[in-house]
Amino acid sequence: MAAIPSDGLDDEAIRAIYRKKVIAVVGISRDPSKAAGYVPEYLLEQGYNVIPVNPFAGTIMGRKCYKTIADVPVTIDVVDVFRPSDEAAKVVEDAVAKGVKTVWLQEGIFSPEAAAKARAADITIVWNRCIMKEHRRLFGAVP
Repeated sequence: MAAIPSDGLDDEAIRAIYRKKVIAVVGISRDPSKAAGYVPEYLLEQGYNVIPVNPFAGTIMGRKCYKTIADVPVTIDVVDVFRPSDEAAKVVEDAVAKGVKTVWLQEGIFSPEAAAKARAADITIVWNRCIMKEHRRLFGAVP
């Protein structure tokens, strides 16, 4: 596989994302040993309103799970994506339809199609970065 290009965002652009407080996590896991389980838990501990999006679970982290982004009944600031790269463009389409302004694709996830769709809709898109690792790097939170 070819190297994943940079998303081009500087630290100030990333810091601005953390000022947003409602994060829907698409592909959240019930398994706390998986990144899709412990990263959302970390965000919750940091004071973010984490909304689980997983069609196969009723609740995760004691919170109601929604089948899709469209089903979430509140305004979403950031969609954090734990899904394969080939599903990223669909998630971006769902985020566009919901009016979300930021999509974060976790480490190892990149889709040129998703990036193009996000940018065409004036959505900030981060890719191939861990939202937890970046938060720790920028704000010095303890592991």
